[in-house]
Amino acid sequence: MIDTLEGMSTFIAIAEARSFRLAGERLGVTRSAVSQGLQRLEDRLGVALVQRTTRSVRLTEAGEQLYASARPALTDLATALQAVTELRARSRGRLRISVSSIAESFLSGAALAAFMEAYPDINLDLTVTDEEYDIVREGFDAGVRLGEVIEQDMIAIPVSQEQRQVAVASSHYLSRCGAPQHPRDLVAHTCIGWRARPDIAPYRWEFTEDGRDFDVAVEPRVTTNDMNTMVRLACAGAGITFGMRETFEPYMERGELTPLLEGFCPPFPGFYLYYPRRQQQPQKLRVLIEHLREWSRQHRASVR
Repeated sequence: MIDTLEGMSTFIAIAEARSFRLAGERLGVTRSAVSQGLQRLEDRLGVALVQRTTRSVRLTEAGEQLYASARPALTDLATALQAVTELRARSRGRLRISVSSIAESFLSGAALAAFMEAYPDINLDLTVTDEEYDIVREGFDAGVRLGEVIEQDMIAIPVSQEQRQVAVASSHYLSRCGAPQHPRDLVAHTCIGWRARPDIAPYRWEFTEDGRDFDVAVEPRVTTNDMNTMVRLACAGAGITFGMRETFEPYMERGELTPLLEGFCPPFPGFYLYYPRRQQQPQKLRVLIEHLREWSRQHRASVR
């Protein structure tokens, strides 16, 4: 069995990276070592798994079939072996988490600081991004996103209270331009918008009226992928912006921003920690899950 499994991690890396060089970087070996490892695996199986040209790498039909069957099995095997290893060990290792940039309460640090104190041998590797991708394929242990965008085959636990979106502007802007009374009025205002990447359209601002959801395609004078820039511009009187209420809360409390159109912005489920379904979760992830569940329980009790 060991002989058969030898080279599978190399093949999986090639299948996902579609590049011998990138596969080598992921595995921490040379491109030559990747090529030799794949060749030995193909020789043992007696079938070509990858077609290589000077410009591209793609899987053969046999390679596609092997990848589809082997990837989840190898993930479960690695997880099971790690779980057995950890039975007599303290929780340790690197925990990689992809976190939405607007998950303010999670990123505020309190829950994570308490976790770090409780588990000093676990290192947190947080990637703050609004890209939506397969966390398993990208090598993350878990992610934090709004519940509505999490895939149905994931396990998810809440890590925040209910959320609300809201439009905000400074008193300086409102004294000059007035306040919109309905979301449709926004098309006549100077708006500061958001989009995740330059190659996609700006986010359409979402509202609810009489139980019906709708969105408004504002035409932003400024568009950015950075919420801090949006907040600073709004505080400076540059226009109206839109986002999570908890992001704007400190600025509203200081009077730097005024909430707008709140009657059209009902609450909705908040942020969740999500991770793939496996028979055996890594111990480092299990202790984080239990920590966040207990933290959420205590926080809910404290605000009652």
